[in-house]
Amino acid sequence: MSKTTVTIDPSAAEATVSSCCGSCGTGDAPASAVESAGRAVFQVQGMTCGHCVSAVTAELKKIDGVTEVAVDLATGRVTVDATAPLGDEAVAAAIDEAGYELVGRLAG
Repeated sequence: MSKTTVTIDPSAAEATVSSCCGSCGTGDAPASAVESAGRAVFQVQGMTCGHCVSAVTAELKKIDGVTEVAVDLATGRVTVDATAPLGDEAVAAAIDEAGYELVGRLAG
């Protein structure tokens, strides 16, 4: 069973989150460091397996400012967190390079 602790430093007024091993990327990160400047959700066509997910993720992570990519294979939705707003052209080029088709940007 994993254990999560939250410590609050009154002088910093900022919470720090720790997990048992930190392998999920949340260990000892200040809460504000996890926030990104933008999140965009895209619809991608043609992904059918884990290899597809890996290829799309790898290409999107090459875009400057991209911090996280989450692919829902069942729906074809790809959520991208970045430190700056993402241009559709850069995302389309990355998806194309991976061998798939960007259908479009989805709301929220």
